[in-house]
Amino acid sequence: MVADASTYLAVIRVVGVGGAGINALERMMDSDVRGVEFVAINTDLQQLEISNAPVRLHIGNELTGGLGSGADPEVGKAAAEASYDHLRHVLKGSDMVFVTCGEGGGTGTGAAPVVCRAARELGALTVAIVTTPFSFEGSTRQRSAGDGPDELRKHADTVIVIPNNRLLEVLHRDVSMVEAFR
Repeated sequence: MVADASTYLAVIRVVGVGGAGINALERMMDSDVRGVEFVAINTDLQQLEISNAPVRLHIGNELTGGLGSGADPEVGKAAAEASYDHLRHVLKGSDMVFVTCGEGGGTGTGAAPVVCRAARELGALTVAIVTTPFSFEGSTRQRSAGDGPDELRKHADTVIVIPNNRLLEVLHRDVSMVEAFR
């Protein structure tokens, strides 16, 4: 007797954290990626409400009033810590979790390591895929992004860092900056 193939399917979740992470998540959903569950997490309630992700988690409402982290990673981290039980609930049962975010902002930089920690505590193989800011985004975002990947490495099994500046080298000249940010 052959068992149903679905018996052996791993539960894979792709989690977009913060604005850039949710943008990446939306692109994956637009590309019709199948066999994964999509989760959007943000401190910015307005951006979260326009996401098409089937699971959306607003974190840190008491800290931010739904207005985002103000590009402060400490606020992003505190928001995720305050919502830790909700994070665990959303991630429970995952075999593998991909966490995507942009380094340099507040929610992605601050909350993504907390999301990775929750996923690993639940036994999931955890992979973080992050982008670093374009150089023209300014020194504040660059500094904010600086320690982000190192913090993620403490909590994820694997961290993949994609420097946005590298995109300028590999993208076709016909691709606009707006398209590159998507």
